[in-house]
Amino acid sequence: MRTSKISGSVWVALALVYVLWGSTYLGIRVVVRTMPPFLSAGARFITAGLLLAGIVACRFGPSALRVTRARFGSAVLVGLLLILGGNGLVVLGETSVPSGLAALLIAAVPMWLVMLRAATGDRPPPRTVAGVLLGLIGLAVLTSPGIGGEVRLSGVLLVLAASVLWALGSFSASKLPLPANPFAGSAYQMLAGGIGGILTGLARGEQHALRPADFSTASWLALGYLVLFGSLVAFTSYVWLLRSAPLSLVSTYAYVNPVVAVALGSLILDEPLTWPIVAGGAIVVAGVGLIVSTERG
Repeated sequence: MRTSKISGSVWVALALVYVLWGSTYLGIRVVVRTMPPFLSAGARFITAGLLLAGIVACRFGPSALRVTRARFGSAVLVGLLLILGGNGLVVLGETSVPSGLAALLIAAVPMWLVMLRAATGDRPPPRTVAGVLLGLIGLAVLTSPGIGGEVRLSGVLLVLAASVLWALGSFSASKLPLPANPFAGSAYQMLAGGIGGILTGLARGEQHALRPADFSTASWLALGYLVLFGSLVAFTSYVWLLRSAPLSLVSTYAYVNPVVAVALGSLILDEPLTWPIVAGGAIVVAGVGLIVSTERG
């Protein structure tokens, strides 16, 4: 599928994922300042999932939500990988990792996708391998001790684990039988991941320190933004893209989002731009760019 034949709908969906998802890292960072990570993330996706299910029922009829057991199971699995694993660990990681750095670490997703494809018998071309190696060098710089500030290595490792799980979820979504209606599938994925987030939060004991009176207005506004734009609009666009566009093209969000996230984090939250973040981020983005340009060539 060549980019010249890509429909306008795909480009619109890509633009939404580029901009809105780039801003969600900032929103997450604001939310976790006063709200528990997994409980807030779970509430976010359950709310968004219920809203989307209602929209699907009104737009396509209740029958659009009916799926076979196998397709429902696939949607639940992908939702747990993408939302509970991928997004949930990002939320937990951002309790100690700046939003811009988190976005740069997540930019490694296309690298893990290449490795997953290679593990299943697909031989990547030399330029793609070079892009992966370049990206790994960038990650080494990003995780160096020179990051400084309040960044903890444990938080960095959590975000890196999130990127691996997100790649696994994206890869699985392109292989498994999912609901015929992609929006219904997205609703089930968000509900599965959201319920998983609530259960994980309860298992971690987040409810014991739950004091809604201490939640800031900024956190509430950020959570609302994440529900409507980060989940309902951007995530749904991403799920639709996974089924309507080449995976290599969809993966381009991974090197656009960090630019948006780093800029917003620096401008709004005054997050420091240390040399490991600038240099390592540039190397990762360059590596991802090489991978995507090769895959689309």
